[in-house]
Amino acid sequence: MSGLPKKKSSLFAPTVWPQAVRWAFVLAVAAVLGVVFSYYWRVFYGLDARGIPPLWPTAFCVVLAVGAATAALVLRSIKDFAARGAVCILLCGILFAFANPPLQTPDESEHYLRTYAISMGRFDFDAERGYPEDVSRLLQAFPGAWVNAHTSAGLGIDPDTEEEQPYNTAGYALKQYGKDGTVQSMADSFRQYLSGENTDADPVTEPVSFLILPFLPGALGMAVARLLGLGALGCLYAGRLGNLLAYTLLCWLGLRTAQKARPAFLCVMLLPISLYMGASLSYDATLLACYYLMLALLTRPRWTTSTAVIYAAACIFANGTKPYLNLLWVVLPLLVARRDWKAKGRPLAWAALCAAGSLTITLFVENYGVLMRHNYGTIARQGGAAVNGGEQLSFILSNPLRYLAVLLGTLYENDGFLGQLGLFGWKDMPIAFLSLTGPLVLLAAALLCTPAIEALGRRRLGGLGAFAALYGIGAMTAMYITYTPVGMVRIVGLQTRYFLPLWLLLMLGVAALARRALTPRLTTPRAERLALPLCGGYALVGAVLLFQHYFVGPVYTVYLAQ
Repeated sequence: MSGLPKKKSSLFAPTVWPQAVRWAFVLAVAAVLGVVFSYYWRVFYGLDARGIPPLWPTAFCVVLAVGAATAALVLRSIKDFAARGAVCILLCGILFAFANPPLQTPDESEHYLRTYAISMGRFDFDAERGYPEDVSRLLQAFPGAWVNAHTSAGLGIDPDTEEEQPYNTAGYALKQYGKDGTVQSMADSFRQYLSGENTDADPVTEPVSFLILPFLPGALGMAVARLLGLGALGCLYAGRLGNLLAYTLLCWLGLRTAQKARPAFLCVMLLPISLYMGASLSYDATLLACYYLMLALLTRPRWTTSTAVIYAAACIFANGTKPYLNLLWVVLPLLVARRDWKAKGRPLAWAALCAAGSLTITLFVENYGVLMRHNYGTIARQGGAAVNGGEQLSFILSNPLRYLAVLLGTLYENDGFLGQLGLFGWKDMPIAFLSLTGPLVLLAAALLCTPAIEALGRRRLGGLGAFAALYGIGAMTAMYITYTPVGMVRIVGLQTRYFLPLWLLLMLGVAALARRALTPRLTTPRAERLALPLCGGYALVGAVLLFQHYFVGPVYTVYLAQ
């Protein structure tokens, strides 16, 4: 062997240098892509014409691209699928927490005020109790339902031809006060808040919201922010990060406990609409994560006592957060066959325990909210006097065929809610690219769940299909009874996030069909390796597009404001 010629040392020899070279190459490519994307923003959205120095968007895009590339390289070194997925959820969620402007998530103004009150140690509810002055300024500067309430149309100056042409601000975060007022952007709201400008509006007081438990993670984040001396805006972002951390931990537990179809779970957890809610102050952050966790437990071939305990805790928490509708989840332990049940006690006993615990916490929350509230007086019914639950239920029972038409018409008008995965804000920030590609990403993730060992079995899959149908109809009927005027021909208040558990179950069904029709050769390890770049990359694109629609804006902004 000593007579053989020695190989020349190479830069790409298996030493520490190849890894450093690969990192340098990937980061350099990312930096170049960041420069290219910033140039697109500057040209297409007229940033230079608005007086924004080119260095700002360029530096921002380069840092974002390099950070994303660094995260991707680090994630490759994490071998555990659940840990890798959780880190990706946390990193992408942080982007959503800051890409989403203050108080733009559905009902976030109300959730912000309740969370802030809890962070101050207020565990009762008083309609006459106020907040620090900067909290009032924050709510004045960032009104909810931004786009839908302030979409404007008119004539603007084309930056290329310098001629008048029609414009429409739908889909972008712009508002206009008065018919001939200046068009303002999110930057103006931040400027208004940070400058201390006050419109002399009445100080805000505690909202009509009487929940405590689901707001605790956000309240903990706000309490830390207040200890650090941060104001109302800093507390908002800290509260979002607290909720995101809770969402991430529950998703990690779901990925860790799931034994089948893990790419499907990772996909729905990383959907832009899921991260949008998970990185907000909404109680849907923990509620959605509990849904995913419960369904993940249903993929385990054997149920032990610890499995049943985790499921019961998640089910009871979900019912304490959003009562009555979530009672349907108590029956799912019955889908576990007796031969697979290794927990102490029978499935029926655990289902009864879930039901009893859910009803108990529901009644406790309702009575706590009544006993601990002060100075609220008569609370008006949501939707006004035209909404009456008893009369609406009677109308449904006496007109079942008409109500069936209402269900079908509502689904049709809303693209089956599967075509609204790119609809953000208070249902008024549509990002068409995400709505078009969302179903395709779900389909791709479903196809990653087609290896033979991923099959759930007919009993569970059939039971979950029946549950999905009942849950979907139940969600729509609940909104029809509680929010919709009696006899109305469409259902008011439905939003895409209500159906996210159904899309997860739909993915499992599609995977089962594809497994039989395509006889795929994909292995589970390879499928899980492909899932992270697919779902994580899509989440990154969603965060960037959300930021673009809220903060960058259309071409005509500067010309309309002049």
